[in-house]
Amino acid sequence: MFGASSPVPGDMPQASYSVARLTTLLLGIMLAAFAEATASTIFVTGRLDIMGDTHATPDELAWLDVNYIAAKIVGLFLAPWMMSRLGGTFIIRASVGLLTLTCGLAALTDETNLLAMLRGLQGFAGGVFLVSAQTALFQVFAKTSQPLVQALFAIGAVVAPAALLPLSSGWTIDTLSWVWIYLTATALGLAALLLIASAGAVETKTEGDSLNIIGIALLVITAFATTFSLNQGNRWNWLDEQRVIVLSTAGAIAAMAFIVIQLGNGRKRLIHPGVFRSQDFTFAFGLTFVAGFALTGSSYLIPAFAISVLGVTPTEAGWLLLPSGLVFIAALITVALCLTARLFPPLTTAPFGVLCFMTAMWLLSTSTLETGADQMEPALMLRGLGLGLLFLSLTLIALGGLPRELLAHGVALFNFCRLFGGQIGTASLQTFIDHSTMQNIAVLAANIPTGDPLVLSRLMQISATLIERGIDPAATSRAASTLLGRQVSAQAGTIAFNDAFLAIALLFIAAAPLVLIFRSMVAWLSPKP
Repeated sequence: MFGASSPVPGDMPQASYSVARLTTLLLGIMLAAFAEATASTIFVTGRLDIMGDTHATPDELAWLDVNYIAAKIVGLFLAPWMMSRLGGTFIIRASVGLLTLTCGLAALTDETNLLAMLRGLQGFAGGVFLVSAQTALFQVFAKTSQPLVQALFAIGAVVAPAALLPLSSGWTIDTLSWVWIYLTATALGLAALLLIASAGAVETKTEGDSLNIIGIALLVITAFATTFSLNQGNRWNWLDEQRVIVLSTAGAIAAMAFIVIQLGNGRKRLIHPGVFRSQDFTFAFGLTFVAGFALTGSSYLIPAFAISVLGVTPTEAGWLLLPSGLVFIAALITVALCLTARLFPPLTTAPFGVLCFMTAMWLLSTSTLETGADQMEPALMLRGLGLGLLFLSLTLIALGGLPRELLAHGVALFNFCRLFGGQIGTASLQTFIDHSTMQNIAVLAANIPTGDPLVLSRLMQISATLIERGIDPAATSRAASTLLGRQVSAQAGTIAFNDAFLAIALLFIAAAPLVLIFRSMVAWLSPKP
Protein backbone atom coordinates (compact mmCIF):
# COMPACT_ATOMS: atom_id res chain seq x y z
CA MET A 1 0.00 0.00 0.00
CA PHE A 2 2.81 2.40 0.87
CA GLY A 3 6.19 3.03 -0.71
CA ALA A 4 9.21 5.12 0.06
CA SER A 5 9.43 8.48 -1.59
CA SER A 6 11.27 8.50 -4.86
CA PRO A 7 14.16 10.90 -5.45
CA VAL A 8 13.22 14.35 -6.65
CA PRO A 9 15.54 16.17 -9.06
CA GLY A 10 17.95 18.26 -7.04
CA ASP A 11 17.22 16.40 -3.79
CA MET A 12 19.32 13.82 -1.99
CA PRO A 13 18.03 10.29 -2.59
CA GLN A 14 15.89 8.89 0.18
CA ALA A 15 16.64 5.65 1.94
CA SER A 16 14.41 2.70 1.16
CA TYR A 17 11.82 2.01 3.86
CA SER A 18 9.97 -1.26 4.21
CA VAL A 19 6.19 -1.34 4.21
CA ALA A 20 6.26 -2.49 7.86
CA ARG A 21 8.34 0.52 8.93
CA LEU A 22 6.16 2.93 7.00
CA THR A 23 2.96 1.46 8.43
CA THR A 24 4.34 1.54 11.97
CA LEU A 25 5.42 5.16 11.57
CA LEU A 26 2.04 6.18 10.18
CA LEU A 27 0.13 4.44 12.98
CA GLY A 28 2.36 6.06 15.58
CA ILE A 29 1.85 9.52 14.10
CA MET A 30 -1.92 8.97 13.90
CA LEU A 31 -2.08 7.99 17.58
CA ALA A 32 0.03 11.00 18.50
CA ALA A 33 -2.32 13.23 16.48
CA PHE A 34 -5.26 11.82 18.44
CA ALA A 35 -3.39 12.49 21.69
CA GLU A 36 -2.72 16.08 20.64
CA ALA A 37 -6.35 16.58 19.61
CA THR A 38 -7.56 15.10 22.92
CA ALA A 39 -5.43 17.55 24.88
CA SER A 40 -6.46 20.47 22.69
CA THR A 41 -10.22 19.94 23.11
CA ILE A 42 -10.40 19.29 26.85
CA PHE A 43 -11.67 22.81 27.53
CA VAL A 44 -14.49 22.51 25.00
CA THR A 45 -16.54 20.35 27.35
CA GLY A 46 -14.56 20.34 30.61
CA ARG A 47 -14.26 24.07 31.25
CA LEU A 48 -16.77 24.31 34.11
CA ASP A 49 -15.62 21.06 35.74
CA ILE A 50 -11.97 22.17 35.66
CA MET A 51 -12.96 25.55 37.05
CA GLY A 52 -14.81 23.88 39.94
CA ASP A 53 -12.10 21.33 40.77
CA THR A 54 -9.20 23.81 40.60
CA HIS A 55 -11.14 26.73 42.14
CA ALA A 56 -9.83 28.86 39.29
CA THR A 57 -11.16 32.35 38.72
CA PRO A 58 -12.47 33.25 35.25
CA ASP A 59 -9.22 35.14 34.57
CA GLU A 60 -7.09 32.16 35.60
CA LEU A 61 -9.19 29.82 33.50
CA ALA A 62 -8.81 32.15 30.53
CA TRP A 63 -5.03 31.82 30.63
CA LEU A 64 -5.29 28.03 30.46
CA ASP A 65 -6.84 28.46 27.02
CA VAL A 66 -4.64 31.36 25.93
CA ASN A 67 -1.41 29.61 26.94
CA TYR A 68 -2.26 26.52 24.92
CA ILE A 69 -3.21 28.26 21.69
CA ALA A 70 -0.47 30.90 21.79
CA ALA A 71 2.25 28.35 22.60
CA LYS A 72 0.96 26.14 19.78
CA ILE A 73 1.43 29.03 17.33
CA VAL A 74 4.98 29.53 18.60
CA GLY A 75 5.63 25.81 18.19
CA LEU A 76 4.36 25.84 14.61
CA PHE A 77 6.74 28.62 13.61
CA LEU A 78 9.78 27.29 15.49
CA ALA A 79 9.43 23.70 14.25
CA PRO A 80 11.20 24.17 10.87
CA TRP A 81 14.25 25.73 12.52
CA MET A 82 14.32 23.01 15.20
CA MET A 83 14.11 20.30 12.53
CA SER A 84 16.98 21.85 10.58
CA ARG A 85 19.19 21.75 13.69
CA LEU A 86 18.14 18.57 15.49
CA GLY A 87 16.63 16.41 12.74
CA GLY A 88 13.08 15.34 12.06
CA THR A 89 13.25 12.04 13.95
CA PHE A 90 14.42 13.62 17.21
CA ILE A 91 11.87 16.45 17.00
CA ILE A 92 8.95 14.09 16.40
CA ARG A 93 9.92 11.89 19.33
CA ALA A 94 10.72 14.82 21.62
CA SER A 95 7.44 16.63 20.89
CA VAL A 96 5.34 13.50 21.44
CA GLY A 97 7.29 12.77 24.62
CA LEU A 98 6.77 16.30 25.96
CA LEU A 99 3.06 16.17 25.10
CA THR A 100 2.67 12.80 26.84
CA LEU A 101 4.59 13.89 29.95
CA THR A 102 2.68 17.15 30.39
CA CYS A 103 -0.69 15.45 29.90
CA GLY A 104 0.21 12.92 32.58
CA LEU A 105 1.31 15.65 34.99
CA ALA A 106 -1.83 17.70 34.26
CA ALA A 107 -3.95 14.72 35.33
CA LEU A 108 -2.21 14.73 38.71
CA THR A 109 -2.58 18.37 39.68
CA ASP A 110 -5.34 20.85 40.46
CA GLU A 111 -2.97 23.77 41.04
CA THR A 112 -3.92 26.49 38.60
CA ASN A 113 -0.50 28.03 37.94
CA LEU A 114 1.11 24.64 37.32
CA LEU A 115 -1.77 23.62 35.07
CA ALA A 116 -1.37 26.85 33.08
CA MET A 117 2.33 26.13 32.56
CA LEU A 118 1.59 22.56 31.51
CA ARG A 119 -1.05 23.79 29.06
CA GLY A 120 1.53 26.04 27.47
CA LEU A 121 4.00 23.17 27.10
CA GLN A 122 1.25 20.97 25.64
CA GLY A 123 0.45 23.62 23.05
CA PHE A 124 4.10 24.10 22.10
CA ALA A 125 4.64 20.34 21.80
CA GLY A 126 1.47 20.00 19.73
CA GLY A 127 2.54 22.71 17.28
CA VAL A 128 6.01 21.25 16.83
CA PHE A 129 4.59 17.75 16.40
CA LEU A 130 2.09 18.74 13.70
CA VAL A 131 4.80 20.36 11.56
CA SER A 132 7.50 17.73 12.04
CA ALA A 133 5.13 14.76 11.63
CA GLN A 134 3.34 16.02 8.52
CA THR A 135 6.66 17.04 6.95
CA ALA A 136 8.06 13.57 7.60
CA LEU A 137 5.00 11.95 6.04
CA PHE A 138 5.41 14.03 2.87
CA GLN A 139 9.13 13.31 2.62
CA VAL A 140 9.20 9.61 3.53
CA PHE A 141 6.15 8.27 1.72
CA ALA A 142 5.96 8.03 -2.05
CA LYS A 143 4.11 10.76 -3.89
CA THR A 144 1.53 8.26 -5.11
CA SER A 145 0.72 7.35 -1.50
CA GLN A 146 0.28 10.93 -0.30
CA PRO A 147 -3.52 11.22 -0.77
CA LEU A 148 -4.21 8.26 1.51
CA VAL A 149 -1.43 9.11 3.97
CA GLN A 150 -2.57 12.72 4.36
CA ALA A 151 -6.20 11.62 4.66
CA LEU A 152 -5.30 9.31 7.56
CA PHE A 153 -3.25 12.06 9.19
CA ALA A 154 -6.18 14.49 8.81
CA ILE A 155 -8.46 12.11 10.71
CA GLY A 156 -6.40 12.72 13.85
CA ALA A 157 -5.34 16.31 13.23
CA VAL A 158 -8.57 17.79 11.79
CA VAL A 159 -11.57 15.45 12.11
CA ALA A 160 -11.00 14.29 15.70
CA PRO A 161 -11.06 17.72 17.38
CA ALA A 162 -13.90 18.97 15.17
CA ALA A 163 -16.32 16.04 15.20
CA LEU A 164 -15.19 12.94 17.11
CA LEU A 165 -13.78 14.10 20.45
CA PRO A 166 -16.71 16.32 21.54
CA LEU A 167 -18.73 13.12 22.07
CA SER A 168 -16.05 11.13 23.90
CA SER A 169 -15.00 14.14 25.98
CA GLY A 170 -18.60 14.99 26.82
CA TRP A 171 -19.28 11.41 27.90
CA THR A 172 -16.11 11.38 30.00
CA ILE A 173 -17.08 14.64 31.72
CA ASP A 174 -20.65 13.48 32.36
CA THR A 175 -19.74 10.04 33.72
CA LEU A 176 -16.16 10.27 35.04
CA SER A 177 -13.94 13.37 35.29
CA TRP A 178 -11.88 15.71 33.12
CA VAL A 179 -8.80 14.00 34.60
CA TRP A 180 -9.62 10.93 32.52
CA ILE A 181 -9.36 12.96 29.33
CA TYR A 182 -5.75 13.76 30.17
CA LEU A 183 -5.13 10.14 31.15
CA THR A 184 -6.49 9.05 27.78
CA ALA A 185 -4.15 11.48 26.02
CA THR A 186 -1.26 10.12 28.08
CA ALA A 187 -2.04 6.52 27.12
CA LEU A 188 -2.33 7.47 23.43
CA GLY A 189 0.95 9.35 23.63
CA LEU A 190 2.79 6.41 25.20
CA ALA A 191 1.49 4.03 22.53
CA ALA A 192 2.47 6.53 19.83
CA LEU A 193 5.99 6.87 21.26
CA LEU A 194 6.44 3.10 21.23
CA LEU A 195 5.35 2.82 17.58
CA ILE A 196 7.37 5.82 16.38
CA ALA A 197 10.49 4.55 18.16
CA SER A 198 10.07 1.05 16.74
CA ALA A 199 9.78 2.53 13.22
CA GLY A 200 13.39 3.73 13.49
CA ALA A 201 14.94 6.95 12.24
CA VAL A 202 13.56 8.71 9.18
CA GLU A 203 15.49 11.05 6.94
CA THR A 204 14.10 14.55 6.47
CA LYS A 205 15.48 17.64 4.80
CA THR A 206 14.65 21.13 6.03
CA GLU A 207 16.19 24.53 5.41
CA GLY A 208 16.74 26.74 8.46
CA ASP A 209 18.32 30.15 9.01
CA SER A 210 20.32 31.30 12.02
CA LEU A 211 18.57 31.66 15.37
CA ASN A 212 16.84 35.05 15.53
CA ILE A 213 16.18 36.15 19.11
CA ILE A 214 14.37 39.32 18.02
CA GLY A 215 12.17 37.35 15.64
CA ILE A 216 11.30 34.83 18.38
CA ALA A 217 10.47 37.65 20.81
CA LEU A 218 8.19 39.30 18.25
CA LEU A 219 6.56 35.94 17.54
CA VAL A 220 5.85 35.32 21.23
CA ILE A 221 4.39 38.82 21.71
CA THR A 222 2.24 38.43 18.61
CA ALA A 223 0.99 34.97 19.58
CA PHE A 224 0.07 35.73 23.20
CA ALA A 225 -1.29 39.25 22.64
CA THR A 226 -3.41 38.26 19.64
CA THR A 227 -4.64 35.02 21.20
CA PHE A 228 -5.70 36.78 24.41
CA SER A 229 -7.55 39.46 22.44
CA LEU A 230 -9.41 36.92 20.30
CA ASN A 231 -10.07 34.53 23.16
CA GLN A 232 -11.22 37.11 25.72
CA GLY A 233 -12.30 40.09 23.63
CA ASN A 234 -15.98 39.16 23.58
CA ARG A 235 -15.97 38.61 27.34
CA TRP A 236 -14.75 42.18 27.90
CA ASN A 237 -16.83 43.68 25.06
CA TRP A 238 -13.70 44.25 22.99
CA LEU A 239 -12.76 47.95 22.85
CA ASP A 240 -14.55 48.70 26.13
CA GLU A 241 -11.63 47.09 27.98
CA GLN A 242 -8.24 48.84 28.00
CA ARG A 243 -6.18 45.65 28.24
CA VAL A 244 -7.80 44.32 25.06
CA ILE A 245 -6.95 47.57 23.24
CA VAL A 246 -3.34 47.53 24.49
CA LEU A 247 -2.76 43.86 23.68
CA SER A 248 -4.41 44.10 20.27
CA THR A 249 -2.22 47.08 19.38
CA ALA A 250 0.93 45.40 20.68
CA GLY A 251 0.09 42.21 18.81
CA ALA A 252 -0.53 44.06 15.54
CA ILE A 253 2.75 46.02 15.77
CA ALA A 254 4.75 42.90 16.69
CA ALA A 255 3.10 40.94 13.85
CA MET A 256 4.02 43.57 11.26
CA ALA A 257 7.62 43.69 12.50
CA PHE A 258 7.81 39.90 12.43
CA ILE A 259 6.50 39.78 8.85
CA VAL A 260 9.06 42.38 7.75
CA ILE A 261 11.87 40.22 9.15
CA GLN A 262 10.51 37.11 7.41
CA LEU A 263 10.33 38.92 4.06
CA GLY A 264 13.92 40.16 4.37
CA ASN A 265 16.83 38.70 2.48
CA GLY A 266 19.01 38.07 5.53
CA ARG A 267 19.67 34.78 7.31
CA LYS A 268 17.48 35.55 10.31
CA ARG A 269 14.13 34.12 9.24
CA LEU A 270 12.12 31.53 11.13
CA ILE A 271 9.79 30.94 8.17
CA HIS A 272 11.13 31.08 4.63
CA PRO A 273 8.88 33.21 2.36
CA GLY A 274 10.02 31.23 -0.67
CA VAL A 275 6.97 28.98 -0.22
CA PHE A 276 4.84 31.77 -1.67
CA ARG A 277 6.60 31.44 -5.00
CA SER A 278 4.25 28.52 -5.51
CA GLN A 279 0.93 29.88 -6.78
CA ASP A 280 -0.78 26.65 -5.72
CA PHE A 281 0.44 27.10 -2.14
CA THR A 282 -0.58 30.76 -2.09
CA PHE A 283 -4.08 29.98 -3.36
CA ALA A 284 -4.60 27.10 -0.91
CA PHE A 285 -3.09 29.16 1.93
CA GLY A 286 -5.72 31.87 1.47
CA LEU A 287 -8.58 29.41 1.09
CA THR A 288 -7.41 27.44 4.15
CA PHE A 289 -8.00 30.50 6.31
CA VAL A 290 -11.62 30.54 5.13
CA ALA A 291 -11.92 26.76 5.59
CA GLY A 292 -10.52 27.01 9.12
CA PHE A 293 -13.00 29.78 9.90
CA ALA A 294 -15.85 27.65 8.58
CA LEU A 295 -14.76 24.38 10.22
CA THR A 296 -14.03 25.74 13.69
CA GLY A 297 -16.83 28.29 13.56
CA SER A 298 -19.45 25.70 12.65
CA SER A 299 -17.98 23.30 15.24
CA TYR A 300 -18.64 26.01 17.83
CA LEU A 301 -22.09 27.00 16.55
CA ILE A 302 -23.65 23.54 16.24
CA PRO A 303 -23.15 22.31 19.84
CA ALA A 304 -23.75 25.84 21.20
CA PHE A 305 -27.12 25.95 19.41
CA ALA A 306 -28.02 22.45 20.60
CA ILE A 307 -27.08 23.16 24.22
CA SER A 308 -28.28 26.75 24.67
CA VAL A 309 -31.41 26.70 22.48
CA LEU A 310 -32.52 23.08 22.21
CA GLY A 311 -31.48 22.27 25.80
CA VAL A 312 -29.49 19.08 25.17
CA THR A 313 -26.56 17.88 27.29
CA PRO A 314 -22.91 18.09 26.13
CA THR A 315 -22.95 14.36 25.44
CA GLU A 316 -26.08 14.67 23.31
CA ALA A 317 -24.47 17.58 21.46
CA GLY A 318 -21.47 15.34 20.81
CA TRP A 319 -23.77 12.69 19.34
CA LEU A 320 -25.06 15.34 16.93
CA LEU A 321 -21.57 15.87 15.51
CA LEU A 322 -20.63 12.17 15.31
CA PRO A 323 -22.41 11.32 12.01
CA SER A 324 -20.89 14.44 10.47
CA GLY A 325 -17.46 13.24 11.56
CA LEU A 326 -18.01 9.76 10.15
CA VAL A 327 -19.09 11.20 6.79
CA PHE A 328 -16.05 13.51 6.95
CA ILE A 329 -13.80 10.46 7.33
CA ALA A 330 -15.58 8.51 4.58
CA ALA A 331 -15.24 11.46 2.21
CA LEU A 332 -11.54 11.85 3.02
CA ILE A 333 -10.82 8.18 2.31
CA THR A 334 -12.95 8.15 -0.86
CA VAL A 335 -11.26 11.25 -2.26
CA ALA A 336 -7.85 9.81 -1.32
CA LEU A 337 -8.53 6.56 -3.18
CA CYS A 338 -9.79 8.44 -6.24
CA LEU A 339 -6.73 10.70 -6.26
CA THR A 340 -4.45 7.70 -5.84
CA ALA A 341 -6.08 6.11 -8.87
CA ARG A 342 -5.64 9.46 -10.68
CA LEU A 343 -9.31 9.68 -11.57
CA PHE A 344 -9.15 13.47 -11.28
CA PRO A 345 -6.76 16.19 -9.98
CA PRO A 346 -7.02 17.46 -6.36
CA LEU A 347 -8.57 20.80 -7.33
CA THR A 348 -11.62 19.03 -8.77
CA THR A 349 -13.25 18.23 -5.42
CA ALA A 350 -12.72 21.62 -3.75
CA PRO A 351 -15.63 23.47 -5.47
CA PHE A 352 -18.00 20.59 -4.70
CA GLY A 353 -16.82 20.65 -1.07
CA VAL A 354 -17.54 24.36 -0.81
CA LEU A 355 -20.98 23.90 -2.39
CA CYS A 356 -21.91 21.05 -0.03
CA PHE A 357 -20.76 23.01 3.02
CA MET A 358 -22.65 26.15 1.98
CA THR A 359 -25.81 24.11 1.41
CA ALA A 360 -25.45 22.49 4.83
CA MET A 361 -25.13 25.87 6.56
CA TRP A 362 -28.15 27.16 4.65
CA LEU A 363 -30.21 24.17 5.79
CA LEU A 364 -29.14 24.74 9.40
CA SER A 365 -30.15 28.39 9.09
CA THR A 366 -33.80 27.27 8.84
CA SER A 367 -33.81 25.68 12.32
CA THR A 368 -36.58 26.40 14.84
CA LEU A 369 -37.22 25.75 18.53
CA GLU A 370 -38.92 22.51 17.53
CA THR A 371 -35.95 21.29 15.49
CA GLY A 372 -34.58 17.99 16.70
CA ALA A 373 -31.55 15.85 15.98
CA ASP A 374 -33.37 14.00 13.20
CA GLN A 375 -34.03 17.26 11.36
CA MET A 376 -30.44 18.48 11.79
CA GLU A 377 -28.64 15.29 10.78
CA PRO A 378 -29.04 15.60 6.97
CA ALA A 379 -27.45 19.05 7.06
CA LEU A 380 -24.70 17.89 9.40
CA MET A 381 -23.87 14.91 7.21
CA LEU A 382 -23.76 17.18 4.16
CA ARG A 383 -21.38 19.39 6.15
CA GLY A 384 -19.10 16.42 6.78
CA LEU A 385 -19.15 15.52 3.10
CA GLY A 386 -18.23 19.07 2.11
CA LEU A 387 -15.35 19.24 4.56
CA GLY A 388 -14.03 15.88 3.38
CA LEU A 389 -14.10 17.01 -0.24
CA LEU A 390 -12.38 20.29 0.63
CA PHE A 391 -9.64 19.67 3.21
CA LEU A 392 -7.64 16.89 1.56
CA SER A 393 -7.63 18.77 -1.74
CA LEU A 394 -6.33 21.93 -0.05
CA THR A 395 -3.57 19.98 1.70
CA LEU A 396 -2.33 18.35 -1.49
CA ILE A 397 -2.62 21.54 -3.55
CA ALA A 398 -0.74 23.58 -0.96
CA LEU A 399 2.02 21.18 0.03
CA GLY A 400 2.30 18.61 -2.73
CA GLY A 401 4.45 20.74 -5.03
CA LEU A 402 6.78 22.45 -2.54
CA PRO A 403 10.54 21.77 -2.64
CA ARG A 404 11.68 19.34 0.02
CA GLU A 405 13.82 21.89 1.87
CA LEU A 406 10.87 24.33 2.16
CA LEU A 407 8.20 21.75 2.96
CA ALA A 408 8.37 22.22 6.75
CA HIS A 409 7.93 25.98 6.30
CA GLY A 410 4.88 25.39 4.13
CA VAL A 411 3.40 22.92 6.62
CA ALA A 412 3.91 25.42 9.45
CA LEU A 413 2.19 28.25 7.56
CA PHE A 414 -0.61 25.99 6.33
CA ASN A 415 -1.46 24.73 9.82
CA PHE A 416 -1.15 28.21 11.32
CA CYS A 417 -3.54 29.62 8.73
CA ARG A 418 -6.17 27.00 9.57
CA LEU A 419 -5.68 27.57 13.31
CA PHE A 420 -5.79 31.35 13.03
CA GLY A 421 -8.85 31.23 10.78
CA GLY A 422 -10.54 29.06 13.38
CA GLN A 423 -9.72 31.52 16.17
CA ILE A 424 -11.08 34.43 14.13
CA GLY A 425 -14.20 32.40 13.34
CA THR A 426 -14.95 31.44 16.93
CA ALA A 427 -14.33 34.96 18.28
CA SER A 428 -16.42 36.71 15.64
CA LEU A 429 -19.30 34.23 15.85
CA GLN A 430 -19.39 34.41 19.67
CA THR A 431 -19.64 38.19 19.45
CA PHE A 432 -22.26 38.00 16.70
CA ILE A 433 -24.44 35.55 18.65
CA ASP A 434 -24.31 37.58 21.88
CA HIS A 435 -25.05 40.94 20.25
CA SER A 436 -27.64 39.58 17.85
CA THR A 437 -29.49 37.75 20.62
CA MET A 438 -29.78 40.91 22.72
CA GLN A 439 -31.01 42.92 19.75
CA ASN A 440 -33.55 40.24 18.86
CA ILE A 441 -34.85 40.14 22.44
CA ALA A 442 -35.35 43.90 22.37
CA VAL A 443 -37.20 43.74 19.04
CA LEU A 444 -39.40 40.81 20.05
CA ALA A 445 -40.24 42.29 23.45
CA ALA A 446 -41.18 45.62 21.85
CA ASN A 447 -43.65 43.81 19.64
CA ILE A 448 -45.41 41.98 22.50
CA PRO A 449 -47.90 44.48 23.94
CA THR A 450 -48.90 43.52 27.48
CA GLY A 451 -52.61 44.00 26.84
CA ASP A 452 -52.75 42.05 23.60
CA PRO A 453 -55.42 39.30 23.68
CA LEU A 454 -53.04 36.74 22.17
CA VAL A 455 -50.43 37.48 24.83
CA LEU A 456 -53.00 37.23 27.61
CA SER A 457 -54.25 33.96 26.16
CA ARG A 458 -50.73 32.57 26.07
CA LEU A 459 -50.11 33.59 29.67
CA MET A 460 -53.36 31.91 30.74
CA GLN A 461 -52.34 28.69 28.98
CA ILE A 462 -48.98 28.68 30.73
CA SER A 463 -50.63 29.42 34.10
CA ALA A 464 -53.07 26.56 33.64
CA THR A 465 -50.23 24.19 32.82
CA LEU A 466 -48.35 25.28 35.94
CA ILE A 467 -51.38 24.78 38.14
CA GLU A 468 -51.85 21.26 36.74
CA ARG A 469 -48.24 20.53 37.74
CA GLY A 470 -48.90 21.57 41.34
CA ILE A 471 -47.69 25.17 41.35
CA ASP A 472 -49.39 27.50 43.85
CA PRO A 473 -52.09 29.44 41.89
CA ALA A 474 -50.99 32.67 43.61
CA ALA A 475 -47.51 32.35 42.07
CA THR A 476 -48.52 31.27 38.59
CA SER A 477 -48.89 34.75 37.15
CA ARG A 478 -45.28 35.73 37.84
CA ALA A 479 -44.03 32.27 36.84
CA ALA A 480 -45.96 32.43 33.56
CA SER A 481 -44.44 35.83 32.74
CA THR A 482 -40.98 34.43 33.48
CA LEU A 483 -41.53 31.41 31.24
CA LEU A 484 -42.85 33.63 28.44
CA GLY A 485 -39.72 35.74 28.76
CA ARG A 486 -37.59 32.61 28.45
CA GLN A 487 -39.48 31.60 25.33
CA VAL A 488 -38.82 35.04 23.85
CA SER A 489 -35.11 34.68 24.70
CA ALA A 490 -35.00 31.21 23.14
CA GLN A 491 -36.66 32.51 19.98
CA ALA A 492 -34.20 35.41 19.86
CA GLY A 493 -31.31 32.97 20.21
CA THR A 494 -32.69 30.78 17.43
CA ILE A 495 -32.85 33.76 15.07
CA ALA A 496 -29.28 34.75 15.99
CA PHE A 497 -27.92 31.24 15.37
CA ASN A 498 -29.80 31.01 12.07
CA ASP A 499 -28.24 34.28 10.93
CA ALA A 500 -24.80 32.99 11.99
CA PHE A 501 -25.21 29.77 9.99
CA LEU A 502 -26.26 31.78 6.96
CA ALA A 503 -23.29 34.11 7.41
CA ILE A 504 -20.88 31.15 7.23
CA ALA A 505 -22.59 29.98 4.05
CA LEU A 506 -22.15 33.41 2.48
CA LEU A 507 -18.56 33.65 3.68
CA PHE A 508 -17.22 31.57 0.79
CA ILE A 509 -18.91 33.83 -1.76
CA ALA A 510 -17.34 36.92 -0.20
CA ALA A 511 -13.97 35.24 0.26
CA ALA A 512 -13.48 33.99 -3.31
CA PRO A 513 -12.38 37.34 -4.81
CA LEU A 514 -10.36 38.16 -1.68
CA VAL A 515 -8.38 34.93 -2.02
CA LEU A 516 -7.56 35.76 -5.64
CA ILE A 517 -6.49 39.30 -4.66
CA PHE A 518 -4.34 37.87 -1.86
CA ARG A 519 -2.71 35.46 -4.29
CA SER A 520 -1.84 38.31 -6.68
CA MET A 521 -0.47 40.52 -3.89
CA VAL A 522 1.73 37.77 -2.45
CA ALA A 523 3.06 36.89 -5.91
CA TRP A 524 4.06 40.55 -6.32
CA LEU A 525 5.61 40.93 -2.84
CA SER A 526 7.35 37.55 -2.49
CA PRO A 527 11.09 37.42 -3.20
CA LYS A 528 12.07 36.27 -6.65
CA PRO A 529 14.57 33.42 -7.16
